[in-house]
Amino acid sequence: MTVVRSLALFVLAAIAEIGGAWLVWQGVREHRGWIWIGAGIAALGAYGFVATLQPDSNFGRILAAYGGIFVAGSLAWGIIADGYRPDRWNVTGALVCLIGVALIMSAPRGN
Repeated sequence: MTVVRSLALFVLAAIAEIGGAWLVWQGVREHRGWIWIGAGIAALGAYGFVATLQPDSNFGRILAAYGGIFVAGSLAWGIIADGYRPDRWNVTGALVCLIGVALIMSAPRGN
């Protein structure tokens, strides 16, 4: 159950951070205004709290693993929200990052 919770929190963090950054991008680059920017800032702030809910207490490990989720999630967001078409190198890079997430989060620890 801990793995499922951790994965769900990674997904929630990705939605908050990537969505927040996308909202700021839309507000500034696409001239959608301050409401979009404010919503993005709020989502980015919420992202900061989501990591604290992770069952693992090692900040560096959680943020390093989240980095891989962020890479794959950013490509997925681009596909869904902007119609981006990743090439095979984008997909390969995202898969490498997800393998890194699996290693960081599930490798045996010899503490």
